Amino acid sequence: MGLINTDLHASLKKYFGFSQFKGLQEQVIQNILKDRDTFVIMPTGGGKSLCYQLPAIMKEGTSIVVSPLIALMKNQVDAIRGVSEHHGIAHVLNSSLTKTEVKQVKEDVRNGITKLLYVAPESLTKEENIEFLKAVPLSFVAVDEAHCISEWGHDFRPEYRNLKSIISRLGDDIPIIGLTATATPKVQEDIIKNLGMTDAKVFKASFNRPNLFYEVRPKTQNVDADIIRFVKQNQGKSGIIYCLSRKRVEELAQVLQVNGVSAVPYHAGFDAKTRSKYQDMFLMEDVDVVVATIAFGMGIDKPDVRFVIHHDIPKSIESYYQETGRAGRDGGEGHCLAFYSYKDVEKLEKFMSGKPVAEQEIGNALLQEIVAYAETSMSRRKFILHYFGEDFDEEEGDGADMDDNTRNPKEKEEAKNEVAKLLKVVDCTNEKYKTKEIVKVLVGKVNAMISSHKTDEKDFFGIGSEKEEAYWMALVRQVLVAGLLKKEIEQYGILHLTEAGRVFLQKPVSFLMTKDHVYSEENNDAIITASKSGGGGVADDNLLKLLRDLRKREAKRMDVPPFVVFQDPSLEDMALKYPITIEELLTIHGVGEGKAKKYGKPFINLIENYVEENDIIRPDDLVVKSTGANSGLKLYIIQNVDRKLPLDDIASAKGLELPDLIKEMEQIVFSGTKLNIGYWVDEVLDEDQQEEIHEYFLEAETDSISQAIDEFDGDYEDEELRLYRLKFISEVAN
Repeated sequence: MGLINTDLHASLKKYFGFSQFKGLQEQVIQNILKDRDTFVIMPTGGGKSLCYQLPAIMKEGTSIVVSPLIALMKNQVDAIRGVSEHHGIAHVLNSSLTKTEVKQVKEDVRNGITKLLYVAPESLTKEENIEFLKAVPLSFVAVDEAHCISEWGHDFRPEYRNLKSIISRLGDDIPIIGLTATATPKVQEDIIKNLGMTDAKVFKASFNRPNLFYEVRPKTQNVDADIIRFVKQNQGKSGIIYCLSRKRVEELAQVLQVNGVSAVPYHAGFDAKTRSKYQDMFLMEDVDVVVATIAFGMGIDKPDVRFVIHHDIPKSIESYYQETGRAGRDGGEGHCLAFYSYKDVEKLEKFMSGKPVAEQEIGNALLQEIVAYAETSMSRRKFILHYFGEDFDEEEGDGADMDDNTRNPKEKEEAKNEVAKLLKVVDCTNEKYKTKEIVKVLVGKVNAMISSHKTDEKDFFGIGSEKEEAYWMALVRQVLVAGLLKKEIEQYGILHLTEAGRVFLQKPVSFLMTKDHVYSEENNDAIITASKSGGGGVADDNLLKLLRDLRKREAKRMDVPPFVVFQDPSLEDMALKYPITIEELLTIHGVGEGKAKKYGKPFINLIENYVEENDIIRPDDLVVKSTGANSGLKLYIIQNVDRKLPLDDIASAKGLELPDLIKEMEQIVFSGTKLNIGYWVDEVLDEDQQEEIHEYFLEAETDSISQAIDEFDGDYEDEELRLYRLKFISEVAN
């Protein structure tokens, strides 16, 4: 296979207008020009496409580029046509073409005009296409987004599995180029094995994006307000907000629009015309923000995206890295903010439970890594890079202070003895357990696997029982990153000692462990203030204290428990928004008209004085207007409870489960509206039981359901206590 032009730099300038290569590009291209198999691992925005585009233009014959997405192919084809006088220099061959178009493509390939032919894996399996391609000179096959081959990748596609056998049918010695923007050691091994390119030269660029700031905040019931606040602090900047469900995408886009943010929704459920309209509005800067499912962004090459927000935590670190990688491609600032609540993880686990066991295992392993990322208090950058098999110096490395944890370091504690215990257990159980089992052995809990290996009979069983499971989970993560343990690639997740780990066991040295973030769910409306980081989301602690004292005094005066006046989340929201009129108080989480009128006056007086004395500039943009979508449901519930309809009938009429209906009712009651549900509570609890729970709530400091369950030692179900709490607050407070 000869070359058309051997001067690399001249060709780069001529076709792409650049005077120099970026990173590893030049070495990769030289390797491809020598007809060698090549494996390129380069993060998003690193200039991956040029690695095959330039050699394709320079070499004799047509190169085939396998790509999973039609939109991505179209973008690239348009870009390459822009650098040549021949329209036919690049073509797409996929199911979207008409017969006439297919004819034109084949003619251009036969005549040697087409240098790059973009093909979807499905089109490559068609017999007529294989026969056609066997008959024309080919320069090489490039497999883009090669992680789609691996079940461990974040975007597995079964049809990618057959590529090797198809490529070998096209010719014996066709060079293969595999390219991916994300690859853990496990995924890399999979790609090389599957494409049969064990002799390939591997080029791996650094995955560090020093201009990106990583931050995780707790996801509260006020997440919409948190997002609006963040977007308004970054007014005029481009941003992407990712949600897991299409429904949520549309709701959030609407809430943003109502609150004066220029935003559009985007998901695969829209027709192609609508999708491209919204995509173009974002690219052309007619709107600032796009709210999307992960269907958006593959092949979006907008260099100045300034923030990427994850409304829901993604399913794996690869996905997260890929999606955050769409920020700051021009080297400018990029803020990557994820909202995290363990409830979302449980939702994803539930969602996976319907899948085949092997797939579930992989999915759960990947999910646990993202939980570890969210909860860790070590450098997030170091954590991500370790996941991709790369070391990072958190003192001196490029971008070392660009995350919430390094800017607000949590305290560290000596854990030398604990690390020794952990390594001992891994060693003494013959390195056959995953993290979950190791932690159970340490705290002395048995599961089926542990008892089948008789580990619970060993003398080291329970040697770490003075600490909780969460402590040991956190320690395992930090010991992995420190390189004393490693995870087995073949049987994923099984812990093994490294050489350094064995040395530590022989002679333990100091090991400082950072305490993990605790995202506890104290009650359903728990608001946990994040570490004081790059803006927003944090209540004014001094004011919060004053509000709590005032609540105590007011509660005493009226002879009711404090939570009856205002619940914690309401006080925390006040300490964030500083409301000083009754109208403003109505925008506070969980405050309706009834509550505001009955209890509001002293609170707004206190806040007004506080604001004046402390020269506080009040945020004037925090009144989150609702889209009104929910008010119909609230009205329906109020009317039908008045008619004393059974709650399960009300729920099923609206397609809700009973717990969801109770949640809706809580919002109504906690905001100050009365719901007379005594008729239903009488069905569920007898007189003595009601009296007992009533006494409890009268005396209680908090209305936390989990504390009530503990207090009654499990005598009552979560649902029973929630229902009685509704009755209690309706009668006592509203």
